Amino acid sequence: MTKILPPGQMATKKWPILHEGDVYSFDQETWDFTLFGEIEKKKILSYQDVAALPKVRSTIDMHCVTTWSKFDTVFEGIPFREFLSFVDLSPDIQYVRIYGYLSGDRFGYSANLPLKDLMGDDALFVTRWMDETHDWADITPKHGYPLRFIPPASFYLWKGSKWASGIEFLKEDKPGYWEERGYSMTANPFKEERFSDPASKPSGYFGADEWKDQ
Repeated sequence: MTKILPPGQMATKKWPILHEGDVYSFDQETWDFTLFGEIEKKKILSYQDVAALPKVRSTIDMHCVTTWSKFDTVFEGIPFREFLSFVDLSPDIQYVRIYGYLSGDRFGYSANLPLKDLMGDDALFVTRWMDETHDWADITPKHGYPLRFIPPASFYLWKGSKWASGIEFLKEDKPGYWEERGYSMTANPFKEERFSDPASKPSGYFGADEWKDQ
């Protein structure tokens, strides 16, 4: 099947590394994953709880706001929908923010997403991927180990939180880390929804020069 490259993007076979802050140093004994927000009861999952959840393998296209696109990357991970078994959601819960570590703050990074778009096998908290040698490998710390959210290809990749630490359930859409800094709330790469104001580039924007040599 012929792949469609979103406007303004360049295809690459690499998986470039770009992130805010320091690389998280994983400690299995202290790591946990929190489900919270506009739900009746907060739930905290241990590393063992999360590791025991069902996993799937899925082929996902990635489109980064910095203009690179990587097609057909094979991931293994936990579908977002598996976490819903731990919470009781009212019908008016329509959005989430997915959190990740940022420079020591376990909830320092977040990205907002509509709940309805996260029910398929292409919304994954990934643990492993098939690398350039076509062997299975754990994702690296720089890519978000031990748990990295990869969003469906209908969203730019900043919606995929590295070093994932929790999910906040919301009745109304609220901006995440980059959205508060001028990035698009909806982030559809095929509509080139990079910024809330298409005429400007927010501070902190990385361009193609940031990833080409990686």
